[in-house]
Amino acid sequence: MIVSTTGLAWIPWAVWSLPVIGGLLAPILAKMGDRIRDWGSVTFALISALLATSMLSWALSGQTVHDQVGWFMGLKAGVLADPLAVLVSNVVAWVSFFIMVYSVGYMHGDPGIVRYWFFMNFFIGNMQLIVLSDNLFQLFFGWEGVGLCSYALIGHWYTDEEDKWVGSPDHYVWGLPQAYSPSHAGMKAFIMTRAGDVAMLAGIFLIFVYARTLTFTDLSSNITWARAMHSSGLLLPAFLLLLGGAIGKSAQFPLHEWLPDAMAGPTSVSALIHAATMVKAGVFLIARLAPIAAALSLLFPELEVFFLTVAAIGGFTAFLAASQALVSVELKKVLAYSTVSQIGYMFLALGASGLWALGGGITGAMFHLLSHAMFKAGLFLVAGFIIHAVESRFMTDMGGLRKHMPQSFLMFLILALSLAGLPPLSGFWSKDLIISVSLGPGGVLGLILMFSGVITALLTAAYSLRMVGLTFLGKPSRNVEHLEEEHVLREAPLTIRVPYWALALGTIAVGLAGPLMENSIAAFTEGYIHFLGVGANILEVSPSWLPLTSSLSAVIIGLLVAYPFYASFSRTTLPFSRGISGALQRFLWNRWFVNALYYKIFVIPWPTIIRLTDKYVEKMVFDNINTVMYLAATGISRMGISFDTRGVDGVVNAVPEGGSSSSNVVRKANTGSARTYIYSIVIGLLSLVVLVTAIYLWVI
Repeated sequence: MIVSTTGLAWIPWAVWSLPVIGGLLAPILAKMGDRIRDWGSVTFALISALLATSMLSWALSGQTVHDQVGWFMGLKAGVLADPLAVLVSNVVAWVSFFIMVYSVGYMHGDPGIVRYWFFMNFFIGNMQLIVLSDNLFQLFFGWEGVGLCSYALIGHWYTDEEDKWVGSPDHYVWGLPQAYSPSHAGMKAFIMTRAGDVAMLAGIFLIFVYARTLTFTDLSSNITWARAMHSSGLLLPAFLLLLGGAIGKSAQFPLHEWLPDAMAGPTSVSALIHAATMVKAGVFLIARLAPIAAALSLLFPELEVFFLTVAAIGGFTAFLAASQALVSVELKKVLAYSTVSQIGYMFLALGASGLWALGGGITGAMFHLLSHAMFKAGLFLVAGFIIHAVESRFMTDMGGLRKHMPQSFLMFLILALSLAGLPPLSGFWSKDLIISVSLGPGGVLGLILMFSGVITALLTAAYSLRMVGLTFLGKPSRNVEHLEEEHVLREAPLTIRVPYWALALGTIAVGLAGPLMENSIAAFTEGYIHFLGVGANILEVSPSWLPLTSSLSAVIIGLLVAYPFYASFSRTTLPFSRGISGALQRFLWNRWFVNALYYKIFVIPWPTIIRLTDKYVEKMVFDNINTVMYLAATGISRMGISFDTRGVDGVVNAVPEGGSSSSNVVRKANTGSARTYIYSIVIGLLSLVVLVTAIYLWVI
């Protein structure tokens, strides 16, 4: 049921616009005092979250609020609060609120705090605009808005002090440094995500040319545009171009390398943008398009390539990033690789949704989106406090922190085990559903996709326990021993602890209600699919014992393999060994050489290209062209001067000279004698008579 009444429609508009207003008011609030500035900024996020919660009743009762207003050139701006949007809007709103509360304590005293509050609130508003937009064009405005905020917040510490860098200072690949400053990391994120955004914009324009509309409901109700694009061979390319935007924003292969280096920003930024919300924008976009694309694939089978590409990229990226998390020594960077990997899981589910289980795939992706937002944001918040407390981002400078921070350790352990997928925590249920969906009806393709999910689950369990062990367990590092002597290690302040307590408890609650939560999200998904009027015949996935036992076994094996190294024997690192094992470790440590390869291809050559261009193109071509043009212009100018002086000036000067000569002749005729005047008159009259007579005779 669609509702578009004035009494309800203002709520989704307010959900995304209030945080934007809060960001714009940040400079004014700053003039009223620090507490008003900080808690005033948090208040806008809270009100937005409460309004988002009020929309849950619509989704539960089967209502969808769709409201539009006139814009320009016949286009309309609108909000679409359907079950999918309501679910994701609440995830964004509440996780953002907890991170904003955390920021009050974590960012206290930061010199750029006003700028921080502006971009944080502005980001939340633009993310909600993505979720609640009813058309692709308006969604793209929010898409670029979060990209701008991401660039600014990653580079928040743009003065680039060494302790704010990301990466190991002594790590080089092919002679290239692998440590980056905040300003460098921000620019890297901006450029790599723009590559995907350009592709997405091209896809939007292609669809608009054929459909003359970008509203999701119109695109699903009238598929004439799809038939025309299919006939032109542009239907599949358009969807693949839209996928390019999702790949860039969600940091999937091959546009994944920006996110690990984005950890140069404040930890609260990492939690908000690069764990809980912005990187989920690509997931949401594909989920928004999936029912439309799945319905069209029944008529145009080439769209199955779109879903297969989504699944393949997701499965490969999940494994790729998880393998790198195994060897990273930076706490936040482990979490960053984990984020890339877990989003790969969501892509895997969405790809499978269009291949054989529309409802099950979207449900699995959305369930994991919710679960991941809670446990990953919580892990980042604890990590931020730990890094601040030990004054180092490296886990080799940690260890033995459990006795000093028992509450933080317990919350971190719960959240890490949820990430690992240990039952009954939330991560287990959502990950198991994704692996079940990936298997689908079986066959070679299903087994390959399921295997990628299972092996990633094993690696995830291993690096999760490694992260806990190196940070909290075992013997203290020398750095921690020094801090113990100074008696500076203690539990986090309440404003910092409460947010990650809430997220850890949420992970437990969702886990305990796992099957019920899955059914609730499935109901939301089914309501969304039926609202668009497509895909009713491919809604669910049948449960199977193989995915469940495989994923659970992978988690247990991963934990058991990592336990002796990082929990029992308390080793601080796993040093590079010799032979094949050492070569594999170095391969993973060097980020599969993908990052260095990108710098070799897209960054390093440009100074040389610019120098050669300046030497051979600028100086030898353009400078010579400029010289020739200068000489030609000079010659033309000289010809113009000659024509002006000899031609135009000659004519102009001849006129007064001729007038002067005529005047002299006439003046000589003025003798002053009456007789001369009479003779002149008589001669003139006779001449006139002769002339008239001659004309008369000639005419007759």
